[in-house]
Amino acid sequence: MDGTGFDPYGRACPSRGVLGGIGGLWTVLAVGALADGPMRFSELAERVDGISQKMLTQTLRSLERDGLITRTRYAELPPRVVYELTPAGRGLVEPLRALESWAAEHTAEVLAARERFDRD
Repeated sequence: MDGTGFDPYGRACPSRGVLGGIGGLWTVLAVGALADGPMRFSELAERVDGISQKMLTQTLRSLERDGLITRTRYAELPPRVVYELTPAGRGLVEPLRALESWAAEHTAEVLAARERFDRD
């Protein structure tokens, strides 16, 4: 425990749900994309290559629900919606970038280990 009263190693701790929400692939990539600044849905979909419209919608709703992004709808024709990180969301950028860097640095090693494991 770190003094907050939350211990993610305890099965009933609500911080597990927070970790689960921020630890998913699409969340990591969406937060990383929004670190560059506010974006429209179509810009995010283009930046996060391979994400389906349904999964991007679910990811953005979850991030908004958790207070990590804001969704601003502009009264224009056609309507314009922009997504942006909140201060809490911006606080996630550095740790998630470290995770991205680790993955890029160790991908070859992990793939080799998987191959050895699967072969044995």
